[in-house]
Amino acid sequence: MSSASDAGDRALVLRIERRDSDALAALYDRYSARLLGLALRIVMDPTEAEEVLQDVFFQVWRVAGSYDASRGPVLAWLLVLTRSRAIDRVRARRPAARAGVRRLDDVAEPRSSEDVEAGSVTREWEALCRAAIAELPPDQHRALELAYFEGLTHQEIAERTSSPLGTVKTRVRLGLMKLRERVQPYRKRTDGA
Repeated sequence: MSSASDAGDRALVLRIERRDSDALAALYDRYSARLLGLALRIVMDPTEAEEVLQDVFFQVWRVAGSYDASRGPVLAWLLVLTRSRAIDRVRARRPAARAGVRRLDDVAEPRSSEDVEAGSVTREWEALCRAAIAELPPDQHRALELAYFEGLTHQEIAERTSSPLGTVKTRVRLGLMKLRERVQPYRKRTDGA
């Protein structure tokens, strides 16, 4: 995401915080397709994915002031909100959710109506993330898959992989640290730092 685009997103969030419904509509128009795609990949049900999207934008309306620009771009915040809401849905129906296993490698690039420049930056970011994930050791890769796409807790990952809980926590932590280290130069470049 370019710095100019993210600055515009931050301005929209500030307007939403002041209860500007037009700003919420603009943010929705900008990112709803991408967020819906993420929700759909996690919940695997179009109706539930639409409900997740509605929940996310209702939450944005209620807590826009909780957005912290120092922690990342608005899109990242929206993706985290969407992922959390979608995983909550999957966890609520846990026994039925076991049928469809999703893998990090299987996640398709979401379709959106972003302009060519932003789309190029987004594709570059996603390619970098996929490359960083592919470079992780298999045990860290699998632990992150289970945590982020199946919504399993550390304890559930330990049970699923027959690994000690401490080992699972270490794998997740090390995997996230390696991913953060790998993408940090890119974030500094796109944030203008």
